[in-house]
Amino acid sequence: MEGKQTIMRRSALAAVAAIGSASLLVAGCSKADDNKDTPKAAGANVATKSVVNASDKKGGTVTYEMSDVPDSFDPGNTYYAYMYNFSRLYARPLMTFEPAPGSKGNTLVPDLAASKGVPSDGGKTWTYKLRSGLKYQDGSPITSKDVKYAVERSNFARDVLSLGPNYFQQFMKDGDKYKGPYKDKSAKGLSSIETPDATTIVFHLNRAFQEFDYLVATPETAPVPQAKDDGVDYVKHIVSSGSYEIQSYQEGKQVVLVPNKNWDPKTDPLRKQLADKIVVNLKVNPDTIDKDLQSGDATVDLAGTGVQASTQADILNSAEAKANTDNAFGGRLVYAAINTKVKPFDNVACRKAVEYAIDKVSVQTAMGGPIRGDIASTVLPPDITGYQKADAYATPGNKGDVAKAKDQLKACGQKTINTNITARSDRPGEVDAATAIINSLKKVGINATLKQYPQGKYFTDYAGVPSFDKKQNIGLMMMQWGADWPSGYGFLQQILNSKAISQSGNTNLSQYTNKKVDDMLAQSIAEPDTAKRNAMYAQIDQQAMNDAVLVPLTYFKVLLYRSPYATNVVSTAAFSGQYDYLNLGTTKK
Repeated sequence: MEGKQTIMRRSALAAVAAIGSASLLVAGCSKADDNKDTPKAAGANVATKSVVNASDKKGGTVTYEMSDVPDSFDPGNTYYAYMYNFSRLYARPLMTFEPAPGSKGNTLVPDLAASKGVPSDGGKTWTYKLRSGLKYQDGSPITSKDVKYAVERSNFARDVLSLGPNYFQQFMKDGDKYKGPYKDKSAKGLSSIETPDATTIVFHLNRAFQEFDYLVATPETAPVPQAKDDGVDYVKHIVSSGSYEIQSYQEGKQVVLVPNKNWDPKTDPLRKQLADKIVVNLKVNPDTIDKDLQSGDATVDLAGTGVQASTQADILNSAEAKANTDNAFGGRLVYAAINTKVKPFDNVACRKAVEYAIDKVSVQTAMGGPIRGDIASTVLPPDITGYQKADAYATPGNKGDVAKAKDQLKACGQKTINTNITARSDRPGEVDAATAIINSLKKVGINATLKQYPQGKYFTDYAGVPSFDKKQNIGLMMMQWGADWPSGYGFLQQILNSKAISQSGNTNLSQYTNKKVDDMLAQSIAEPDTAKRNAMYAQIDQQAMNDAVLVPLTYFKVLLYRSPYATNVVSTAAFSGQYDYLNLGTTKK
């Protein structure tokens, strides 16, 4: 998932792992600093360990801000971790993660379902029972058929809804034959998803899947009434199953949520429904977001990417500011994907030249220093199961090795290479990191030109479109990835499996195709022994690095500013270290 789509996407589902803390913490000064009514800060990193400002007090407006736009507010057509997080306010999946701090946030709990899935047939069949009394915002009942339909539309109509992961398409029995609900003339749907009654749903898989409870925690299982669905336009009038409903939707500008009057807390032990209104303001200048968080004009940065480098530098030494920050690992990797289908990077030696050439210290510095991430050398971050310490392309001080890079260029028959590298235009740190990479590559004869594209269209129109990449000679793509769920499989599947490659919304940006890796992924998820599964994840990581399909840059850390006016604040591992959005409230009226 990017954060899945980082991309879990995911991730960027972007994204799910354990939380850590750091010694250096920062935030920002603002007009609120002189406000005598500003609540006292709880202390640095407190939200990674406990709930800050726990409260059941109702009222006020919780305001989210974002520098660009999400891929989609449609729960069946999104792959960013922050949208997996946020969409739960109006779209309840079968399972979700407990609103708890740090690694406790990785705990799976039933949401729309009454309990965890019941496996049978060696993990090839999974059965769920829905809670009783569930209703949509209009008072109509939520049924198992609505969950079945939601999965069908999100996974099997890829020509219409292409942005989310396609796990169900890969793993459902006969999933490769079903063309999706918009082309299904029989209206019977996918036969391997059964709904024997209004509260029971049964998934029949084509192979054992030992982590299936994680899969149904994606927003793709949030119910959608078929009669109300009109494909890509459903985003304009989403029918809520959560504690809030969408009152107004202005594409690219603002989304407003209000309490769902037909939400019943008796059917939902997770949500509180505290705010009178939730406002999401889009395309806000990143520096403005930082200022608004500090003044109380905003409650949270929706994307959860952390304070800007300029803010960080200005207030690094402010004890008062530090007390309102949380610095957490997010189970994410910042990397440069190398396009294996664009010449000359279809030659592994050319890819290895890139691996050796990059000065990772300069990239780390460009992204804000160690507080923003540790230098990486593996695909799996250290806080994801299956990680094993390794460095296939070690260089002195992690600053690159020009001689070895040139040797690899010679081995692939090249003296110089001309290529392009992409980055998201509204992520200054990513743009700066790409620029640092360009400077490193130039020293060895690889001339890369920066191409910037907006975050909201990065995967649908640009880096995630193989035909576009080939036409534009895009050999390198900046990427940040978080696990779709906290295991090696949840991290690796969508970026290394050839079956995950799609023509739009693609997250296997390297277009990596290796049958050995595909087979190991399939074997790992069917393995009931956790230790053996984790060992396989480490082998997959090693193989991908041997094939040089991506350059690990940093194990991402996020520095969040915690609004002193926000209540029920927890930095959760389940969503890449972001704050859990399920029960945020505010003391500011």
